[in-house]
Amino acid sequence: MALYRYQALSSAGKKISGVIDADSLFSAKEKLRKEQILVVDLDLFQEKKKEITIPFPFLLDLTRMLGQLLRAGIPLFESLVIIEEKYHQHRFHPLLMDLCDALKSGFALSEALRRYPHSFDPVYIAMVHAGEQTASLPMVFEELCGLLQRQQKLKKELFSAAAYPLFLGSFCMVVFLALLLFVIPSMKNLFEGRELHPITRFVFGASDFVVSHGSMMAVGILLFLTLIAVALRQPLLRQKLDTVLLKLPFIGEFLREAATIRFCRTSSLLLSGGLPILQTLQLSRHVMKNRLLEEVIAAAEQKVSEGKSLSQELKASPLIPSIVPRMLAIAEETGKTAFMLQNIANICEENLEKKLQQFTAFLQPALLLLLGLIVGLVLLSILIPMTDVGSALQT
Repeated sequence: MALYRYQALSSAGKKISGVIDADSLFSAKEKLRKEQILVVDLDLFQEKKKEITIPFPFLLDLTRMLGQLLRAGIPLFESLVIIEEKYHQHRFHPLLMDLCDALKSGFALSEALRRYPHSFDPVYIAMVHAGEQTASLPMVFEELCGLLQRQQKLKKELFSAAAYPLFLGSFCMVVFLALLLFVIPSMKNLFEGRELHPITRFVFGASDFVVSHGSMMAVGILLFLTLIAVALRQPLLRQKLDTVLLKLPFIGEFLREAATIRFCRTSSLLLSGGLPILQTLQLSRHVMKNRLLEEVIAAAEQKVSEGKSLSQELKASPLIPSIVPRMLAIAEETGKTAFMLQNIANICEENLEKKLQQFTAFLQPALLLLLGLIVGLVLLSILIPMTDVGSALQT
């Protein structure tokens, strides 16, 4: 069967569009005619289907439902059909139909998932492939669901830790610019021709500079951010940025902890699914989202292929938290590497949560203090000459 995209008019006269699977163009027209749909345009659904992506919440729901349906004893194809019917009105519905069509044509699910790399990452596909080889797809989808939930939880924790400080920092900048652009210029006429205090001269000078060159500064900042966004797509520059970020206090530690959590959870899941250690390392290092840390795991992977110990190779790198090689060394002796990696991830996640709480608890009052200093400086620059006027009037 093939997929066909159609644009048509329903029996109520409304414009509708969608995708239908059929053996031929004529079969597709017949199916639509039986549904009392007046076809306006009908053509083969081409390779643009690969650009379709499933949003993360729906991917999580899809994974959860597949695990539940397979656990209930429903065959894989029927499970996908049930999910496809549920999301019939969503824009990623053609993707689900294509997966159903691929299974019906005899393809494995992992092969069908490879057509959509923007929706299903290599770790997801590797786990599904391992589940197909070991006939354990229900367990695999339940484990993938747990992995996606923990990844989402980690993202939310990092976002919530950064959201409020970013909001306060942006608010400080808005208040500062509003004072320089509107408040200070309206007060300058009161003090013309007078000798001003150095603080007042500094604030008035800053206001004049922002008012005179504000548009140029805005354009410059916009161009600078655009250049950074373009430059970050270059591997060499991205690697240099990762190196700088890892050396920053607090931020570098947070990035290492978060990358370690992702690496350990993914590695534990892949090893539990039956993948060999080399393939596990190759797939897991890509979830770290840091080129420098990925190179550390790649170097360790090379040494492991030569018969060396993973724990010893990771211990040689200062970028890997010390708890990882220590606990891995014990796991290598007992043969419980997957179980130990899961425990490492849990411990690192608890440590990261504590550090995030401490960081936000320190940063929020610091930003409030900065806002108070900015407003206080501006008010002081205005009050000092006003007190001079009051003293002059008294004399």
